[in-house]
Amino acid sequence: MKGALRCLPAAATTAGPIPPATENLSYSMLLPGGAYCAGLARQAVRTLLTRHGLAELCETAALAASELVAGAYRFTPDREMVLRVRWQYDALRIVLYDQHPAHAAPTAAEECRDRRARSMWLLAAAVEAHGGDWGLAPVLTPGGGTKSWALLHR
Repeated sequence: MKGALRCLPAAATTAGPIPPATENLSYSMLLPGGAYCAGLARQAVRTLLTRHGLAELCETAALAASELVAGAYRFTPDREMVLRVRWQYDALRIVLYDQHPAHAAPTAAEECRDRRARSMWLLAAAVEAHGGDWGLAPVLTPGGGTKSWALLHR
């Protein structure tokens, strides 16, 4: 094959599958958006953190995931959402993307964001007590959406 790009695989290693570790904790899951998804998020986060050696963060992280999902459900019920759980830069990052529609007026968007932030009082208390942080931001897509997140340190 003249001029064709050929890519040969590297020598196969027989080390086996990579076991779960803190450094390779990176998962995304699509949730269907029902009220029951808060419980699914709690259970998934507990399982992931236990398997990846972060059991000490389980309770706060499970509460954070549950509150993020519940907040999305309150403001955009029965719409799909994406939950991401990732260990990065020595912190656990739990991010939820929902489909909350964009507001046409900036004042309406700010009022909605403030109302949503006030509804996250339990998340704020739990995360801050653990030395973490949390927040909300609009997703910059034509359809709108909200990115809500929690950050936890060991």
